[in-house]
Amino acid sequence: MKLTEIVRGASSIGISGHIRPDGDCTGSAMALFLYLKKICKDADIHLFLESRQDTMTDMKYLSQIDTSYEWEGSFDVFFALDTAKDRLGKAEAYFDGAKKTVNIDHHVSNQNGCAQINYVEPKASSTSELIYELIKADDNPLPLKERMDADIALAVYIGMIHDTGVFQYSNTTGRTLADAAELITYGFDFPRIIEETFYQKTYIQSQILGRALLESIQFMDGRCIVSCIDRKTMDFYGVNPADLDGIANQLRNIKGVDCAVFLYQTGLMEYKISMRSNDRVDVSRIASYFGGGGHVRAAGCTMKGTFHDCINNLSLHIEKQIGAKHD
Repeated sequence: MKLTEIVRGASSIGISGHIRPDGDCTGSAMALFLYLKKICKDADIHLFLESRQDTMTDMKYLSQIDTSYEWEGSFDVFFALDTAKDRLGKAEAYFDGAKKTVNIDHHVSNQNGCAQINYVEPKASSTSELIYELIKADDNPLPLKERMDADIALAVYIGMIHDTGVFQYSNTTGRTLADAAELITYGFDFPRIIEETFYQKTYIQSQILGRALLESIQFMDGRCIVSCIDRKTMDFYGVNPADLDGIANQLRNIKGVDCAVFLYQTGLMEYKISMRSNDRVDVSRIASYFGGGGHVRAAGCTMKGTFHDCINNLSLHIEKQIGAKHD
C-alpha cells in the first residue's frame, strides 16, 4: 500500500476512527491528517472524531478535528482507521458515500478489513505504528526527514504509547521499540508527553477509579475480577466515558488476576464492557461472540441486560478458557 498512489488526484479526503476514540485512534488519525496535508496541498482534507482528547493539546491542529459531523458532501477517498466501518459512528455515512475507501487497522477482530483497500496487521502494536510504517514506505521522492516532522512524530508516538501501555504490553515488538527510538529523535518532550497523556489523571478520574476498585468483586478463585459503574454513579461524580479509561487495566494489574472485566452503564439495561487479560484468556474471542472486538489481551463489546446477566454470560466464556489452560 502506497499512500501517495491512493490519494493521487483526489480533491476531497476524509479520515475517521472509531467511536469513543482512544489514544491510538486519535494519534493515528492526526498523523495521517498531517501527512496528507503535506502531500496533497490542494485537497480538501477533513478529520472526523467523536471527541477531542483534552490531554493531547500538544498535537498540532487538534482544534480542526470535526466533532459535529455536519459537513455535507462526498469524498474521493475516505480512510477508516483503527476500526471496521461499523464502529465509525456518524462517519460511516461518509465512508459509504466515498468513491474510494481505505481501512488501516491492527485489530484481530477485523482481519479482513472493510474497505476497497485494506491494510490490517494484527501483530502490529497500534494503528499509529502502521501509519508510521506507511509514511516510511511511501512512494515519495522526499527523504524521510522531510516527509516526517515533529508534529507527525508526536502524534504517532502518542498512539503507540497508549496502545502498548508505554511499551509494557505483549503487543510491543522489536519493530515498535525501533520506531519509537526513531520518533523521539524529532525532538518533542516525550517524558512529559507520557506523563500528561497516559499517567496523569484528574482528581475526579482518580475518585471514580477508587470507587471502581473499592466495589470490585473477585470470582473463579480470584482469577477473574469485575467492577461496574452505573449511570447514577457517573452522574454523581460528573464523569463521562473518557474519564473511565484505564480502570480495566488497573483491575488487571491485581496479583493473581487472569482476566478483568469492567462495565459502565450506557443506557437502560445496556452496558459497555472492557476486558483485559494475560496469556490465559483471549478476550477478543469473547468480545467477538457478543458483537464486539479488539485484541487478544484487550477487547470490548456492548451488552444488553442487567449487570448480573452480562457477567453470567461473560463468565461462561472466560471460565472455559481459564479451565482449558489450567487443565
